[in-house]
Amino acid sequence: MARTQSDAEFHQLRTPRAAAVAGVVFGVLFASSIVLLRSALPGAAATPWLHHQRQITAALILAPFAGIAFLWFIGVIRDRLGDLEDRFFSTVFLGSGLLFLAMTFVSTAIAGGLLAVSRLSGVPQNDLVFFGREVMLHVNNVYGVRMAGVFMISLGTIWLVRTGLMPRWLAVSTYLLSLTLLVVVSFSLWVTLVFPAWVMVISVYILAVDRPPSIPPD
Repeated sequence: MARTQSDAEFHQLRTPRAAAVAGVVFGVLFASSIVLLRSALPGAAATPWLHHQRQITAALILAPFAGIAFLWFIGVIRDRLGDLEDRFFSTVFLGSGLLFLAMTFVSTAIAGGLLAVSRLSGVPQNDLVFFGREVMLHVNNVYGVRMAGVFMISLGTIWLVRTGLMPRWLAVSTYLLSLTLLVVVSFSLWVTLVFPAWVMVISVYILAVDRPPSIPPD
């Protein structure tokens, strides 16, 4: 019996730390993948890109692992909420997170297709690559970034209004950043990097505080 209780306490202590590690891994891998892709793809239709194949290949390798880490982050955040989880906001939180992840994979798959096309001869590569780059930017910075904003604002609402699991300053900062991502339309690399940076901050906070979930009031 004592061993069972010890195992439960160990699991309770390790779960928030696992969430922090997963969030940090996602932030590093996702940011690295985005930076590699954005620096490798040409900015104009006439710009060659064949000498950047290794960068794109590295980004394609990192992206799936970033997605796996993000799923772990979502899973342990939900586990941390426990009985305090609100069905409405949790549905929006989970759905927007999965949509963000799906759009990220679609964008990366487009980059993989462009890399394959670049190795073929007799194909108008410059125009095709430029078209693919614009599709990637719209998927990432128009749709993906907005799903990230919805993910953040729903989670911020859960923290601030429903549970109080996070400090007010962190929840308010989450609101402000999420509204920025929802309103601003920009293809800037820095806008794309806001979300992984936020995930890393949340993860580092959980890792530093490492407190058990709140107990719902009677």
